[in-house]
Amino acid sequence: MILVVGSTGMLGSEICRLLAGQGRRVRALVRATSNAETVKTLASLGAEIVQGDIRDAASLEKACNGAHTVVSTVSSMPTRYVAGENDIAAVDESGLKKLIDASRKAGVERFVLTSFTMDNRFPLRDAKRGAEDYLKASGMSWTILRPSFFMEAWLGPMVGFDYANASARIYGSGTRPVSYVSFRDVAAIAVACLEKPAAKDAVVPIGGPEAISQKRAVEIFEEAGGRRFTTELVPEAAIAAQQEEATDPMQQSFAGLMLGIASGDQVDMRRTAEEFGVRLKFVRDYAREILPQTVHS
Repeated sequence: MILVVGSTGMLGSEICRLLAGQGRRVRALVRATSNAETVKTLASLGAEIVQGDIRDAASLEKACNGAHTVVSTVSSMPTRYVAGENDIAAVDESGLKKLIDASRKAGVERFVLTSFTMDNRFPLRDAKRGAEDYLKASGMSWTILRPSFFMEAWLGPMVGFDYANASARIYGSGTRPVSYVSFRDVAAIAVACLEKPAAKDAVVPIGGPEAISQKRAVEIFEEAGGRRFTTELVPEAAIAAQQEEATDPMQQSFAGLMLGIASGDQVDMRRTAEEFGVRLKFVRDYAREILPQTVHS
């Protein structure tokens, strides 16, 4: 049995879909407040639905019982943030440690943790690295996945990349290369790593098939959609000041992520893509997929 924690999120639900498609026994941890349609979809895939919460140790122990593998994609970002309840401290710090403890107690053999590549300091990054270290010391076999920036998020309206209206917010100079990666490719690698010896007790950085700048990403969308974009540049100094002035860990972390993409983030995927048998999606493929749904609607 493979327990997926974070199963109702974009990445977690795709992992559940891939595992179920392989005929694997999948258990999906969902919260009482999880979207009913998403839970229904998971059940239709054949996943066993178990209700619990990353903040509730007892529910995690129940969910882990009988599982030989745990895959965690849970994060306090970008879900609905509630200070003191659904925040970095409750989810990414103590919550993940509770999940690791519950997994070890239940006799789980393998734990796959999704983190991210960036190493500039901010609260979410520090919490993720803390969870990584805690997992490494747990005694279980482990794999830590560190994806770069998801193209579906960072080339989307949530962060100011409004492809439907041909406008984009650029963080920093917009000239430094970023290995934008599709969440679907991260999910495929997460599933493949369960059978790959190279992933055992290993940190696996994950990026896309090429590293391109934010400005080049805009050009790709212009070429695919046949429309010129208007762009807004947000200077690195302004982002750094925003991070310095923020008193909330979530706002500090979002500024940290913006500084991360402004600084660039390159991942050489040639060996990893071959090792895990994944054909990685290019940004131009993503643009061609998404633009007909918006530009011509």
